[in-house]
Amino acid sequence: QVQLVESGGGLAQAGGSLRLSCAASGRTFSSNAMGWFRQAPGKEREFVAAINWNGGNTYYADSVKGRFTISRDNPKNTVYLQMNNLKPEDTAVYYCAAAPTPYSSYYARLQTYDYWGQGTQVTVPS
Repeated sequence: QVQLVESGGGLAQAGGSLRLSCAASGRTFSSNAMGWFRQAPGKEREFVAAINWNGGNTYYADSVKGRFTISRDNPKNTVYLQMNNLKPEDTAVYYCAAAPTPYSSYYARLQTYDYWGQGTQVTVPS
């Protein structure tokens, strides 16, 4: 199995940047597609970004495309979400997730992912 721990959340001003990290434990990390999701108060959890097993393919929600970048460092068992030009609408709890497969045609679906981190809060005041 895979255990995930997010870090790097916090407070950022509009237009600022944050980098989230997701540290994975377990010996199958390099075989897992990874995703980032977020959940704002009163809203359902929504897809943000995903990356396949070797980082060769990435996917983004329209709301973050051009501002956020997902990447991974398999030797360090870590996936990142670089968030630039932050907006108040980005305020949410961000969750890292791991799929049991190296890639998926359903990267934006919650059901694709078997493992979830505890979440990290990102706050961007208006």
